[in-house]
Parts: sequence; structure tokens; C-alpha cells
Amino acid sequence: MTENTQPPATPGPHSAATELPTQYAPAEVEGPLYERWVERGYFEADASSDKPPYTIVIPPPNVTGTLHLGHAFQHTLMDALTRRKRMQGYEALWLPGMDHAGIATQNKVEQQLAEEGKSRHDVGREEFVERVWKWKQEYGGRILGQMRRLGDGVDWSRERFTMDDGLSRAVLTIFKRLFDDGLIYRAERIINWCPRCMTAISDIEVDYQEDAGELVSIRYGDGEDSLVVATTRAETMLGDTAVAVHPDDERYAHLIGRRIKLPLTDRSIPVVADAHVDPEFGTGAVKVTPAHDPNDFAIGQRHGLPSFTVMDERGVITVRGPFEGLDRFEARSTIVAALREQGRIVAEKRPYMHSVGHCSRCKTTVEPRLSMQWWVKVEPLAKAAGDAVRDGRVAIHPPELSKRYFDWVDNMHDWCISRQLWWGHRIPVWYGPDGETVCVGPDEQPPSGEGWTQDSDVLDTWFSSGLWPFSTLGWPEQTPDLEKFYSTDVLLTGHDIIFFWVARMMMFGLYAMDGKEPFHTIALTGLVRDEFGKKMSKSNPNSVDPLDWMDKYGADAVRFTLARGANPGADVPIGEDWVQASRNFANKIWNATRFALINGATVEGPLPETAELSATDRWILSRLNTVIAEADAAYESYEFAKASDLLFHFAWDEVFDWYVELSKTVFAAGGRPAEASRRVLGEVLDATLRLLHPVIPFVTEELWTTLTGGESLVIASWPQDSGFRDAAAEDELATVRKLVTEVRRFRADQGLQPGQRVPATLDLSGTGLTAHEEAVRALLRLNSAGDGFAATASLPVAGAVVALDLSGAIDFEAERKRLTKDLGVAEKELKQATAKLGNEGFLAKAPAEVVEKIKTRKAAAEADITRLTAQLANLPG
Repeated sequence: MTENTQPPATPGPHSAATELPTQYAPAEVEGPLYERWVERGYFEADASSDKPPYTIVIPPPNVTGTLHLGHAFQHTLMDALTRRKRMQGYEALWLPGMDHAGIATQNKVEQQLAEEGKSRHDVGREEFVERVWKWKQEYGGRILGQMRRLGDGVDWSRERFTMDDGLSRAVLTIFKRLFDDGLIYRAERIINWCPRCMTAISDIEVDYQEDAGELVSIRYGDGEDSLVVATTRAETMLGDTAVAVHPDDERYAHLIGRRIKLPLTDRSIPVVADAHVDPEFGTGAVKVTPAHDPNDFAIGQRHGLPSFTVMDERGVITVRGPFEGLDRFEARSTIVAALREQGRIVAEKRPYMHSVGHCSRCKTTVEPRLSMQWWVKVEPLAKAAGDAVRDGRVAIHPPELSKRYFDWVDNMHDWCISRQLWWGHRIPVWYGPDGETVCVGPDEQPPSGEGWTQDSDVLDTWFSSGLWPFSTLGWPEQTPDLEKFYSTDVLLTGHDIIFFWVARMMMFGLYAMDGKEPFHTIALTGLVRDEFGKKMSKSNPNSVDPLDWMDKYGADAVRFTLARGANPGADVPIGEDWVQASRNFANKIWNATRFALINGATVEGPLPETAELSATDRWILSRLNTVIAEADAAYESYEFAKASDLLFHFAWDEVFDWYVELSKTVFAAGGRPAEASRRVLGEVLDATLRLLHPVIPFVTEELWTTLTGGESLVIASWPQDSGFRDAAAEDELATVRKLVTEVRRFRADQGLQPGQRVPATLDLSGTGLTAHEEAVRALLRLNSAGDGFAATASLPVAGAVVALDLSGAIDFEAERKRLTKDLGVAEKELKQATAKLGNEGFLAKAPAEVVEKIKTRKAAAEADITRLTAQLANLPG
């Protein structure tokens, strides 16, 4: 069935088990095991290998970050994929690294400076950048150590950082190429501006939330030459350069082309006709502020309107007059008060709930602002990114999320790539004294001489991380790593950043690598939520530090819980009870394997011939091969939850709860059947531990090396489906399990304790299960029927008849009273539920969920009555 990649040691039947402690202690196992894996170089990939490559590049966490449950979730899945492929004989590379996280990291160092009473401008750019590097060395990258704690099997020898020399060279190279190809340009456009961070920020760095603001309706102009506009940002009216109405709106036809007075100013502005305006929304007239709203900017472009910036980078009003120097929010209330005094406020609504963008870093309200910035012309790049998915070169899992991808790449706007920061890749453009603009590549000398200055902005962090799949492999140099491991196999990431990081990697990869896609598959995951499906947040009490759970339950338990909830594209609820249950699973694997070793389970020698195997042995081997095939199919379709659940139930239910238990009587009897079963049990445990290893690597490694004497599961082979199936044995064991389950249920119904033994006769003559009688008796705690045996209950189950003498085990009179009392309660419950459901007045008024609960209670009462009546009928007398 499976073969060890290393020759096993030859311990005696019981010696291996003595190497295992009686209890599994994750804290004592996980750390030393991981360091052993790293020291032995198991995770290091060889570019010169003739093995087929399998590559995953890690979504680079921020250098400022710490491991959260989202990281733990995605890392668990990537690790599972990589470990399995390595076991399947691939040259597997999981490449780690970190993102320099421009704004987040700069904020950290600026906070340090603020504690010294300084700003970055006090120390200057050069010293500030030196301080950031020092901070990075001292405090950055904590998440890397936490990844080790989780068990990430990454190739640490290839660790990269977006600001290291090689990746910086890649950034300069692609900037230069894009610039020379006319795909990078500088222009004045509307961007998201953070007045606190003092920089443009990308769409992904804007968090939208419902804020309580105000909606004011203002009359512009006078008399017949007037109209009303509504706004939540009254302060921006100082920059209005028009009012727009729909060209077919008859209410304003007489005003189109005329000018009206802009309140609080000495200016008049035109009324323009624009099809963008919705005549059904509000008054059908909108103020146009091209310098402070993206839609207004577009209207302004269409109509040749001027753009007046009315506030500075800190959100302070700059227009000369009574509002100059006011903060934007102070100006808002002051301007509304002035308009009210002039009688120009037609209506006010407070609070007015509306969606407002906030900087994800500092929570400051974002200001749309006209600004000179650098842009990537995305149209040809985005088309290539869409075509690569449409023509099948890149697959998206689950396929239904492809629509979201196309919605984005097919309608992408040009990308603002400049940031007004000091930490990051500085834009490689120099400006000359006579208006010259020179873009400098990595091997070119920048222009020198009086009047030449470099652009002060740095590039958006997403620009460098967009190069990640190939820059980390050595591009722009033609390295062995690049040749071997590009294109990468799968990008596994959350569906929430499909629009930003995923699309950018697709565009840059196809552009830089001559149309060769950066990854063959995009596997999209959901987001981790709490057990009630609510979003986890640091500001909410439901936030969980995965390190705390690892301390309590072990990394394997956290990993298995996350993997077992990982359905493609779906969000993953997780609660501590589920982690505790996964810890119990790890303990079950430990205890069952230790028991098997004590009883001589072995991997030595070939499996016995099929004719030498019992039906129980053939059943478990048949089931093992089916499970291998099904697990492979689930992994190949990125159905981690399906694979994990399959392996959980096979290991716990079939191997440990049934095969091990059924084999106990065989082991006790000894002889050739016992030897065969010990070898089969060793085979099944060996394969089961291999199958579980990608998701729960620590406990499986400790057990497998003890069981087999092999060097490490990390470099062991993945189990193969041998094709062996035995439907007859599976049917036979299904009957045995049904028999045992039904009699156990009867025993429990009669109040017998699980270990309580009772005399019984067992007639298996009509079932073909006579070979299992001893095992069935052992599992059901049935003694032989001795002198004085008198059956008090007879159960026909699955063709067998089990007669039990319960006279010495149960006080029948007391049991009859208990069951009769319970039956009365159930009948009363049924009567009440039936009456309510028959009351038309109640049904007409009661909420649907209340009616559904009563229906559920009625069904439960009916089931209880059936069960209790049967139990009473089975009592003697």
C-alpha cells in the first residue's frame, strides 16, 4: 500500500510504545521538532533538481504585523499543499518574506519621534530612513517567529523583503520599462488623501463605515435663477465651479448655459447639462467641485471647468476670507451657520447616516483631493490579466468568484502609484532646471549638476508586492530559481484582496515575463469569523490571538480547526470549543497509536496475502484506499474542509473506534491471524499518519517516526491508492457495526453503564458473521449464558438475534416507573404542541420562527413517545 522512504528500525513488538509518553504534550514536542526540520534542510528547495517543481510564494505579511487568525488560516492551507506535494515527489518551494508596509512602518517610527518631541522633518529624510531600517531590525518581523510556531514549512534560506537589494532592483527595472513604454505617467487627478498620514492612499487602504453626518440643502442663485443642491460636505462649496443638471430635466432647461451666484463668495458659476446627473435623485441638481470629488472631476473634464483646491494637505481651508485657516470639520459647521443666517438653508437632516471613507491605518476621514501623482495606465495590462483567466491559462477556485475578478479587471481605472512618504522605493525620476524629466533605470547614472532633483515621492507598497511571484525568484536576472520555479503553481489568498494584490500580480507578471502567468491557479479563501459568523476585530471582544490557542491546545489543534472549516471561497467560523475538540483528536491519535504499538502494530515486512486476511483486515484496507483516493481529489480541488473531515472520521471512527477495537480479541488470541492484523494495523496507521501530516504535522511526525523508525514524515512518500477494494468485506463489517450500534443503543436506553457486563445469547447463524462472535461479545460486554439464564429482552438486529438477561442488572419496577413518568411528560408536550398548531388564531399571529419551534417540539415529543413505548414493551413482565 505505502512504502517508507527510509528503512525502518526493527524494534520489538512493545519497545516502540515505551518511547512515547503516556500523554501528548504539544509544548514539549512542537518547538524542538520544527527546529530539527529546519536544521536538516527539509524545507529547502533545489533549483537543480530533476523533480517537477511546485511553488507557492507567501502573501508577504507586513513587517509591522503579528500573526492573526487570518494569517494562521491561510498559512495552514499553504503549508498543507506544500507538504503534500513534497511527499508526492515534487521539488516543493514555499517562499517566505515580508512587505515593507510603507505607511504602517513609517507611522511606527514617527510615533517614536513624537515621543522625543520631534517630527520626521526635524531629522531629515536620510536620518529618518536610517531610523526605519533600525526599527525594522529591532522590532520588525515578529511574525516570522510566529510562523515557525505555527509550523510553516517555508524555505528560510530564500526569505525576501520588498526593500532588499534584489527586490529594489526589480522595482526600478519594471518602473523604467513601464515608463519607456508609456504605461507610467504623471498627471493631476482625484486621489484618496489622508490628512493625518499626509499621503495619497490606495483604495484597499480606505475603510468605509456608516457615519452620522448631516445633509443640508442649499439654495444657489436668486429668484427664477435659483436652484437647490444637497450636500454632506458644505465646506467644499467654496471650490464649486458649476451646478450640473440632466440635459432632459425640464425644470432646469431655462438655466442651462446661464450663470448663477455661488453663495458666500463673489463668484458666479455656470449651470451645465450632464447625463451623469440622476434627475430622480434629490432635487436633480448637483454642485460640482472638481478638485474634491472624483465624479465632479469627471464632469469638470467633460465641460472644461476650472478646479479650485480649497484646503491644504492637513484639511485646513485655504480660500481667502472668513473661513481661511479653519479645519475642514470646523469650516463645515461655520459655513452652514453663515448660509442659515442668509436664509439659504432650505432643509437640514441630522443625523444623516452615510458611508464615509477612513484611513485604515489611523482612522482619519479620507479627503478626495486633486493632486499631481504618478499613475500606471492599466488598460492593456488589465486586458492581459483578464484574457489569461478567460483562455484557461489561469484557473480561479471556486469558479463562481471569477465574475468578481472580471468585474474588476474589465473596469479598472488607472492606478495611482505615488505616495508622499519617505519609507519605500523612491520614484526613480529626476527633474531638471529647465523642466526636463528623466527616468533612471537600476544600471544608469542619474543626471547631476545644479538644479537636478529627484522626485520626493515613493511607490505604493502594492507596486513592489505586485512583482512578488517573480522578483523573489531573482528577476530581472535570469536565475536558476526563476527558470525552475516560475510560473508558481497556486496563489492562495483571501477573496477580499482579489481586486488589489491579485490583479496587480497578474498584470505585472504577464508584462514582465513575456506573457507567462505568475501562477496557474488562484485559490480564494473566505475570511475567518467568530463562531457566530461575526467579523473578528481588535476593537471587538471576539478578537482571538492564535498564539494563545496554540499555548493552550497546540499548533496542530489550531491548524486542524482552521482547515476543517476551509470550504472554497466561504468564510470560516471558529470558536475555542472547536479548537479544544481538535486537541482531543490529536490526543485520540496519540493514545490509539500508543495502544497499537503496545499490541505489536508493525510496518515490518510485506502485507500478508489477501487470502490470509480476515474480513476485518480486508475491510479496513479497502476503506483506506478509498479514503486515499477521496483525499487526493479533495486536495486537488482545494476542498480542505472536505479532506480534513474525511480523514477525521476515517481515523477516529473507522480505524480507532472500530478496527482497533475489533482487533483486540484477535491480538489476545495470538497466532497467524494476530500477526496479520498487527501488520495491517501498522500499514493503516502508517498511511493515516501520512495523510494527516500536511494539516497536523507535529503529532503525526512524533508518532510516525516512532512507529516506522523512519527519518521524517516531511520527506516520506505520500500514500498511494493501490486499487484494492473489497465490497463484500465492507458490507460484512457494515452489518457488524450496525449490530453493535443497535445493541449498544438498547443497553443505553435500558440504563446499563457502558462497561456493565450482562449474560446473553448471540445467534449469528443466519448472518454469515459467526467469525465475529467473540469480537461482538467483547464490544457489547456480553457474558456467556450460564446456568439460570433467562432472557428478559430479545433483539432481532441485522439478521442476528441477541437475547439478554437483565434481571441482575436492572430494577425493572423502578425502570418501569421512570419510563412511565418520562412517557407522561412526552405525551403532555405532544398534546400542548398539537393544540397550538391546531389553533388558527395562534398561527395567524405567531411569528414564523415561533411556529417552527413548536413544530420541532411536536416532532421531538412524537419520537420520544415511540422510543419510550418500545422500551416499556421490552421490559419483562
